Amino acid sequence: MYPEYLVAPMREELTKVGFTELKDAEAVTQAIESEGTVFVMVNSVCGCAAANARPAARMAAANEKHPDKLVTVFAGMEKDAVDKARAYMLPYPPSSPSMALFKDGKLVHIIERHQIEGRPAQMIADNLIGAFEQYC
Repeated sequence: MYPEYLVAPMREELTKVGFTELKDAEAVTQAIESEGTVFVMVNSVCGCAAANARPAARMAAANEKHPDKLVTVFAGMEKDAVDKARAYMLPYPPSSPSMALFKDGKLVHIIERHQIEGRPAQMIADNLIGAFEQYC
């Protein structure tokens, strides 16, 4: 677990553009199993989250066509919420940061850490926008 003062600005990067933080397993279940589309960002303190993942998520969320719900869980903070979100992402291994799109409770698109590291935020955002255009 990280000190809250350290992660607060990282949380705010997403919440200020419309993401809802999910802090327990029940909230994750309610969000993902809801009707429609849900974009889940597994946030992290790592450098690739700061330089690539969060900026990409913000860019994609600003696209005209985007998921019904934008939600986030924070790796290293709310363990139960993160574990539950990752369970919905199986068979993909745990990865943070990572991003997943669900439609009517089914995983339809995922971006894992190895697809985030070393890639520009715009490239990741374009990938997400393509998925949003297809599924939302």
